[in-house]
Amino acid sequence: MEKTEKKKYEKLLEFCVYVLVVVALSYFVLTTIAQRSSVNGSSMYPTLEDGDQIIVEKLSYRFHEPKRNDIIVFRYENPEREEMSHFIKRIIGLPGETIQITGGTIFIDGEELEDPYGYYSDGLPMLGYDAEFSFTIDENEYFVLGDNRNDSLDSRKIGCISKKDIIGRACLRMYPFHAIGKID
Repeated sequence: MEKTEKKKYEKLLEFCVYVLVVVALSYFVLTTIAQRSSVNGSSMYPTLEDGDQIIVEKLSYRFHEPKRNDIIVFRYENPEREEMSHFIKRIIGLPGETIQITGGTIFIDGEELEDPYGYYSDGLPMLGYDAEFSFTIDENEYFVLGDNRNDSLDSRKIGCISKKDIIGRACLRMYPFHAIGKID
């Protein structure tokens, strides 16, 4: 009997250690490497849709700077709700660049930006939000836009995003199942 009981305790201890290791690894992954996030709203349509579940990769920006056209998730303190929100947008302008939006066209350092990701409701050009003056993006800040240019709360209204507020890069859609895959 004693031998059987000892084996039961060993198996229980082994199981508890296994569960502890799984929990510790999960915590490590979620705090340093990746996290799941949900898309709320239509600001990133057609690239991402309301309800999409995505994986945000958090590690690469520790080794290199964000790039133009990266889709990022960032923290934004929403003054209307008096709470911290997570937004998802596409990086358009990089630190030190001069941005101007005129007549729905984006100019970076005086050059027209080829805009393959911009979606315009009803085929209309980017409505409103024209920067009547050029402005230069500060160091460690990024100018971001939603892909659905006419229905997005982005840098045109909330200003540039500080690098310290970037959580990570959206890299993979997990849901809906028919759209699982890499996010461009």
